[in-house]
Amino acid sequence: MAKVFTIPVLPDAQKSKRERKSDSRYVEGQRLLVQAMRYLAHSDPRKNRPAISLLSDHFRNNFRMSDRPLPQQ
Repeated sequence: MAKVFTIPVLPDAQKSKRERKSDSRYVEGQRLLVQAMRYLAHSDPRKNRPAISLLSDHFRNNFRMSDRPLPQQ
């Protein structure tokens, strides 16, 4: 049986303090997913349920509930 060795590495304090930058593609992607789900829900909710579920699952897995666009400066 193989042995696994781990080498502990201390986190770099300078890395975690970097400033967040706004990415318009990220916000646009969220908006586009929501619009797609709305369109599918309005056109035929029963028939499009699997597609809405797929988009909803993608949205929940790729975007955290705490994600918000950065305030405009």
